[in-house]
Amino acid sequence: MKRTLITIVLSSIVWVSCSTEEIRNIAGTNPTDPTNPGTITEVNPVDITVDGFDFLEKMQGHWVGDNLVIATEYPWFGWDYRAISPSHTFGIHEGGSAGNLFTSFFATNYKGVRTIMARNGGVLNGIYRTSYFVMDRVENRADGKYYRLVDAIGGDGIMYMELKFPHTSDSLYFNSYTSNLGDRIPNRHMTFKGIKMHPELASEAAAVTEFPQNTVEIDFANGFNQDYLFVKDGLQEANSATFLAVQDANDVFTLAAQSGDPYTILDHPRLGYLQVAIDRGSVVPSDQLLLMYLSRDPLTDEDGYFVQDVSTYDTLLHFPVLSEGENEFLFTYLHPGTYYVTIVADMNGDFGPSEGDITHSQRMITIDPLGEHQITIDNINVQN
Repeated sequence: MKRTLITIVLSSIVWVSCSTEEIRNIAGTNPTDPTNPGTITEVNPVDITVDGFDFLEKMQGHWVGDNLVIATEYPWFGWDYRAISPSHTFGIHEGGSAGNLFTSFFATNYKGVRTIMARNGGVLNGIYRTSYFVMDRVENRADGKYYRLVDAIGGDGIMYMELKFPHTSDSLYFNSYTSNLGDRIPNRHMTFKGIKMHPELASEAAAVTEFPQNTVEIDFANGFNQDYLFVKDGLQEANSATFLAVQDANDVFTLAAQSGDPYTILDHPRLGYLQVAIDRGSVVPSDQLLLMYLSRDPLTDEDGYFVQDVSTYDTLLHFPVLSEGENEFLFTYLHPGTYYVTIVADMNGDFGPSEGDITHSQRMITIDPLGEHQITIDNINVQN
């Protein structure tokens, strides 16, 4: 029997008394504008033996909220940050067939200082880019604790990210700024605001890895190999701690090796893969756009109808959109755990589960540490 689907809003979160401009301005009264926009500025790492080490523990968690990327607003967005070693927490956004984007944070040595660095990048439309950032500012403020990480070579004149954790709530503000490697003054690329949900995901990973510890997994005491860094046209040397490779296919494994990145997808401990094959059957047209979800909780019941509990949709961990006509997808960088895979034929083109969409009964998969798994979805035949 067909059921009427209650309109699903992919978040049970409501933000109040916070304008977009207020969300952007998390630097507060202490401006973070670069001294010499678009040029290399000095990088002075924070010594986390004095302050700043607490960032790793604060960052771990399933952050669910809204994200403004350039001029596009995503009213629901999620980052799944979990420990993959005693000193490394990792989160990824699976953007779909066009790419997979991540930012991870880890303890390291840099310029003779024990500090925290970030790796940011991934693959997008055949371009592999990874950039490294160094924590250069930690501030205890009345409204929260603020951290800034800048390009490890170019400093805040090239690109930087800033994060604030309010004292009064378990929430996160996360902004990033880029200059296209020096072409302009760094401007805001991303503004995310979210709250921490489903804490057991991160706490279980922390217990297994004995996270957090002030130990070094990726050591940059000797800096970067200049022979592999990306050098922009017109420059004699790299102005950014960035590694780059380009090819027609989005093959992260080949591109990572080509880029010279000192730490690649093959070096991550614990993280696994999931190859999903899709059989559209006779109900779903061959060119119909498909949505794919990986979630902690099942999005459909045993009969294949969408669950009506809105909070269930906040358990989404990855949410790629497949290319038109695509029938397979490789999830990369997956934290170990048990998940549900849901394929949705988006019949009305609203890019979310809604009445009229076609899906299937719930399918569960367990990802082992460093596991390489496969699953086939071949019963997409339930119209909501």
